[in-house]
Amino acid sequence: MTNRSYRLRGVRITPAQQAARDTLWAKYGVEFTETEINLDSLYPKKQPLVMEIGYGMGEATWQIAKGNPDVNYLGVEVHMPGVGKLMARLSEYELTNVRLIERDVFEVFYYMVKDESLDGVNLFFPDPWPKKRHFKRRIVQERFLSEVAAKLKPGGYLQIATDWVPYAEWITEQFNETTLFTGGVIDRPDSRPLTRFEGQGITKDHAVNDFMFYTK
Repeated sequence: MTNRSYRLRGVRITPAQQAARDTLWAKYGVEFTETEINLDSLYPKKQPLVMEIGYGMGEATWQIAKGNPDVNYLGVEVHMPGVGKLMARLSEYELTNVRLIERDVFEVFYYMVKDESLDGVNLFFPDPWPKKRHFKRRIVQERFLSEVAAKLKPGGYLQIATDWVPYAEWITEQFNETTLFTGGVIDRPDSRPLTRFEGQGITKDHAVNDFMFYTK
């Protein structure tokens, strides 16, 4: 059914991260199920819904959610330390507009997300899989674009950021070959927080490319 969009390289979760995940899962976590669910019912009130795929340690996620209380966010991640870390931040700032699923996004799309139910999708700094033999693991591929397009509402957006120039070129090629989206490279949006990860890349002279695409 699915090509995994990730490969776990070992999980090192701190006691604090594990404790946060254990104690806060009931509040912020969404159990994976092989059944479509009403995503709006997960939140205190119905608002535009944006999915963030692979949020890492959640540094950008909680900042975006805090700055946009009128938007609901659904984070999808498989990295357990990141889940615990983000839940701790959500609790610290008493944010109610974020829910988290700990699962591969292709499985979440296939089973849980109804078509035309998302207003936007954020994909910030996905693994570039720089070696040619690993290109098949890159998440931005024809199948991914097709599934995202199906889950987005008409006119919904897919925002991508990468600090790996060859991957930016790959992304451009993938979107040039599809008729599902319109859009392309944009200036760095103020709405995307500068994270520690991005800052480290900038100090190494990594060029960050931002993209914004919309369903037709």
